[in-house]
Amino acid sequence: MRGRFPRISRDFPRISRGRPARVDDGTSAVRQFWAGHPRQAVAAGVVLAAVGAAVLATTFGGSSGSSRNAASRIVPPVRVPAAEFAKLRRATTYTSIPAAPRDPAPFAVTGGLVVRPLTPLVVYAGPGKPPVAVLPVTELGGPTWVPVVQSSPGWERVLLPSRPNRATGWIHTASTDRSQLDTRRSTYLVRIRVGARKLSVYHGGRPMGTWTVAVGAPRTPTPTGRTFLLALLAPPHPTYSPLILPLGFHSDTLTTFGGGPGTVGVHGWPNPSVFGRAVSHGCVRVPAAALRVLSQIPLGSLVLITS
Repeated sequence: MRGRFPRISRDFPRISRGRPARVDDGTSAVRQFWAGHPRQAVAAGVVLAAVGAAVLATTFGGSSGSSRNAASRIVPPVRVPAAEFAKLRRATTYTSIPAAPRDPAPFAVTGGLVVRPLTPLVVYAGPGKPPVAVLPVTELGGPTWVPVVQSSPGWERVLLPSRPNRATGWIHTASTDRSQLDTRRSTYLVRIRVGARKLSVYHGGRPMGTWTVAVGAPRTPTPTGRTFLLALLAPPHPTYSPLILPLGFHSDTLTTFGGGPGTVGVHGWPNPSVFGRAVSHGCVRVPAAALRVLSQIPLGSLVLITS
């Protein structure tokens, strides 16, 4: 798919601020994001490290003849006039895209490829199929990063942050250059086992830690399937958590919560007695140590939630 692995570099980009929003337990939060990077870090009483990744080179092996043959097999995208483009829904946590195809393998682990649109990109129902949405440059005030779950010549299928859960869409990449799309690879994986009330983080296949957590109550369960880290929020005056990490999932039972769209997230909780119990509105409440590790993970990284 891509020619070589990215070079990992460590740096500390500038923090930018966005508008407030609400997730699950309904607290207004000011977004603090690492502008232009898939990782996020916020000073909230702890020192967090930041990791970026160099853009993957788009190289293809073989002779020029084989390259031409591969190019000839690429399905061209359906033309989208400007007027139609303007009417397409933006794929955000606030929107619903009923026409978006569902994830064909909702419990499979990906190869870690993540993409970020540097200009709004059309999302299609499939190669050569009609458009269903537009993937915006930003999500919740920070950069949009989504995981790739399937590839076809000249196309990448990505998870979307919109309703319904497990919504996907295809991005045409054959004619998309680096000024339009940033491509990187995350080696992180977050696993949440709802029944066991456990959250585990892996880096390069190696475990970084496992913690007992709180999950959704029976009437407001935590949804299952594969999703991703959508954003990192830092309330200016934290009440129950210094950091909130919205996911690309929504409650299956609540259409709204606290004035927001019912986005499911991961966050801390001041009372440790909740850990190991099913008591939330769908969010996953984690200990402070887990929150510190999660805050270091690049946006777009896969989160696999199982029953």
